[in-house]
Amino acid sequence: MDTKELLKKVRKIEIKTRRLSDHIFGGEYHSTFKGRGMTFSEVRQYQFGDDVRNIDWNVTARYNEPYIKVFEEERELTMMLMVDVSGSQFFGTQQQFKKEVITEIAATLAFSATQNNDKIGLILFTDQIELFIPPKKGRSHVLRIIRELLEYEPKSKKTDITEALKFLSNVMKKKAIVFILSDFITDDYQQTLKIVGGKHDVTGIRVYDRREEEIPNLGMVQMEDEETGELMLVNTGSKKTRINYSKYYQERVAYFRDSFTRSGAGSLSSRVDESYVKKLLGYFKRRG
Repeated sequence: MDTKELLKKVRKIEIKTRRLSDHIFGGEYHSTFKGRGMTFSEVRQYQFGDDVRNIDWNVTARYNEPYIKVFEEERELTMMLMVDVSGSQFFGTQQQFKKEVITEIAATLAFSATQNNDKIGLILFTDQIELFIPPKKGRSHVLRIIRELLEYEPKSKKTDITEALKFLSNVMKKKAIVFILSDFITDDYQQTLKIVGGKHDVTGIRVYDRREEEIPNLGMVQMEDEETGELMLVNTGSKKTRINYSKYYQERVAYFRDSFTRSGAGSLSSRVDESYVKKLLGYFKRRG
């Protein structure tokens, strides 16, 4: 992609996703994630109507009259976008690849965080860490993130969510809001996710295509595994083949839901031909 073409694409995504984050997500994002981190600020004398749960009993005992602790919201948060750029993200039978939808969702979230003056960082991963952009503030930083999401050429096609989560733990010492964007057609990440979910505010966003849910009956078809590049002849006319594939796929989806629930993390799924706007808004409202 030449520079002119790339800038055009970045601009197009900025216009679309910025409008969404300005009009829809700014307030929802704010009410969902702000107020989670409260820091102790000072004590003052109790006034009628104050929350009695905030009474500082030590100071109250010392001065023989009630004092309460005053907290202030930690204004600045850090959002980390963890984006799966493995081979399977280039699958798509509708108008868009999964990768394109994931890029739009990531950009929308990033602009929502920018409105709150939060820092945004990016981790692109396959079965290795492909790219890490440390968290920073500002529009030009978000545009750099969008540029990488559009243009980055991964070295590997495979997926390893556990590796990505371990890397996140190593680089993010303070609590962050973490969005993991992937199709989650993999497993063996539950244990690491539990550890990360105990420290960070984690949400898994599963983006998938309708055709991944079941194979249509098309007779003998040559298929390519997007992650290994392996070509194989598959008899889609066989009912057993179709049932086995569907079972494998549903097991991955169940593992995704179960893993995020057990880790105390949030999750949502959005099909490429559905409105991710509605899905995100519904999720924010449920959590807010």
